[in-house]
Amino acid sequence: MSSTFILGVAGGSGSGKTYFAKALKEALGDHAVIVYQDNFYIDQSHRFDHDGGSVNFDHPESLDLRLLAECLAELRTGRATNIPIYDFKTHTRVREQLRIPSTTIVIVDGILIFHPDYLRSQFDEMVFFDTPEALRFERRLERDVNERGRTPDGVRAQFLKQVKPMHDQFVEPSKAHAHTVVKDLGDYHEYFDAYKEKLLRLISL
Repeated sequence: MSSTFILGVAGGSGSGKTYFAKALKEALGDHAVIVYQDNFYIDQSHRFDHDGGSVNFDHPESLDLRLLAECLAELRTGRATNIPIYDFKTHTRVREQLRIPSTTIVIVDGILIFHPDYLRSQFDEMVFFDTPEALRFERRLERDVNERGRTPDGVRAQFLKQVKPMHDQFVEPSKAHAHTVVKDLGDYHEYFDAYKEKLLRLISL
């Protein structure tokens, strides 16, 4: 096994995967780093028409997932890598890049990271959060309005026209590839504690 353990954490938008990834990172400290799928969006500024409009951010083609796979392969070798930074208010990639160090644990967060086989092959373990649609929408609404400058009507329209269909077509089927499926009904602390201890043991090896 490589000295770098790459953990994929997937699930639908608002499934709880990001909260889980951040909590693991906090517990593991400098031994872990998070790589977010959302950094790998392709520049959409020339196509974006309005909030909740025609640009489908939940389709695999909206992301440069091959670049993500290349960055993970580089981290596995023990080298740091540069990843893009995507600005959700302007729908552009900013000029600066984010330097990601190679750590013992690399946590990858994203809804579509289990979809392509070339990306799945980068993961030592895959965890999928299976969360009811109503709860996922509630969380996405709060995030997009408060953190991404979206309007409630735009978020709702996008969820119905794009998020839900893409979840059903791409995200939900990718659950079949996961080593572990977590049922998130708002509380999964027992599973988190067990998984945290597992990774802490890995660090101590």
